[in-house]
Amino acid sequence: MSEIANRNVVITGGSRGIGVHLAHAFAGQGAHLALVARSQEGLQNVAAQLENYGTTVAVFPADLALEQERVQLVRDIRQRFGPIDILVNNAGLESDGPFTDLSWATIRRTVEVNLLAPMALTHHILPEMLVRNHGHLVNISSIAAKSGAAYDAVYGGTKAGLAEWTRALRLELHDTGVRFSTIMPGYVRETGMFAKFGVKAPWLPGSCSPDQVARAVIRAVQKNTRERVVNSQPLRWYFALNDLWPALADWIQQAIGAIDFQREKSERLRQTTQGTTDES
Repeated sequence: MSEIANRNVVITGGSRGIGVHLAHAFAGQGAHLALVARSQEGLQNVAAQLENYGTTVAVFPADLALEQERVQLVRDIRQRFGPIDILVNNAGLESDGPFTDLSWATIRRTVEVNLLAPMALTHHILPEMLVRNHGHLVNISSIAAKSGAAYDAVYGGTKAGLAEWTRALRLELHDTGVRFSTIMPGYVRETGMFAKFGVKAPWLPGSCSPDQVARAVIRAVQKNTRERVVNSQPLRWYFALNDLWPALADWIQQAIGAIDFQREKSERLRQTTQGTTDES
């Protein structure tokens, strides 16, 4: 079992949502934390919550959509902590809505934050892990990586790319001492859209809590879990069906109301935010 205590851990999207639960989970294991998000105030609030754990916590405000800020971010974290042991790519945008209604700027920013930022941070951090023959990269993907969701096409595409890129790196670098994990949450309760609107996910896709996601990440690091779906309902059978009989899988999504749910979710978000996206 891999030890987390006294490891230097970078968590992106650390100012709210799942990121807050991840920060508490790693601090509870004795890790030293570099928390990254756009909101300095949000990061400082989270850091204040972690004071009682007795570990080192530093905040690094950064816009992960901008390459120059990603480069400076890694420099600043190294200067403060030294070598990075664990990178958790958690920050993400969910650009709900009909694809043709989304602006190109929204689509591009979603791809930058959800996919290119994890690639960029890994590209900057991975070489030192390879030299040390030690490190762990955890990428927070989604069940949308296995089965795309209507009215969330860009998000699903980025999460599928994130999952398959992680798998490819794991195969490429299997004997280097650096480990790779992909965590795929279902619809997350208690935070984000569900907490805001009180919308309940269809029975078949199920849901999960942010604490369950955080615990899955800790176990993935401790036990070198390659891939983990975090959800109240078992979905591996549906993923297999989706690969073998996509027409039947599409029919099931329609029959259980998943497409109507996605349409309602995107409409509620549009009415509330007028097309803005949720980034943590």
